Amino acid sequence: MASRRCLLRLLSSRLVPQRSRPLAPVSIATGTLTSLSEPLGPPAPRALASPRLYYPSRCHFATRSSGDEDDDEYEEEHYDEEGSEGEWGDEEEAVAAKKPCGKTEEEKVAEAAEIGYKVLGPLGADEKPFKPYEPVFVVVQIGSHQFKVSNGDSIFTERLKFCDVNDKLVLNRVLMLGSQTQTVIGRPILPDATVHAVVEEHALDAKVIIFKKKRRKNYRRTKGHRQELTKLRITNIEGIDKPETAAVAA
Repeated sequence: MASRRCLLRLLSSRLVPQRSRPLAPVSIATGTLTSLSEPLGPPAPRALASPRLYYPSRCHFATRSSGDEDDDEYEEEHYDEEGSEGEWGDEEEAVAAKKPCGKTEEEKVAEAAEIGYKVLGPLGADEKPFKPYEPVFVVVQIGSHQFKVSNGDSIFTERLKFCDVNDKLVLNRVLMLGSQTQTVIGRPILPDATVHAVVEEHALDAKVIIFKKKRRKNYRRTKGHRQELTKLRITNIEGIDKPETAAVAA
């Protein structure tokens, strides 16, 4: 602090203009007479002896600690993460338009079978896959999640690969089937049972904030995550005897 005060005092003393000594009356009179006889013109520019003295803002005397640098790094990282997220519409468009992968059709089919589904193709314009409700339920596994669904239900799963909106799917990992008269349990799956579904949309889940902090270490990290989801509509369940509609109405 002492060195900083000395430097500021020295700088301020040099910036103050020095008082000029008064001239003798004779020299002033002669100067005025000679100046009147000469033509008037623009004043000559004055050369600066030391230009650095006239720009005190260029001199930096403040010292910074390591904690300030860490705070700046945290702020820059925090703002970069917020700016990289983009608008909501941009995220939806990015989810809808995925880059094509360099896998063959056999690899795609094998990877989809490991998850538990098979892509049949796009839904035709004349097709009507949706049927009235039937009193049949099924427990189906997609990836690492299990869902209990019936005809006409809609579920949200993790983003399914190699399928677009309005594509028909077959869910072949059926764990259990049930109706009003019987229940069939697989060991672990039922090979003859299938569930038909249609892809309705690819969407993003609500944002989740991940905040990490270590006390007394000046460590703070904030991140956001939105899980990619796929919405499926169950259209048909096969592999079990369904009761007639008349019996249900009775």
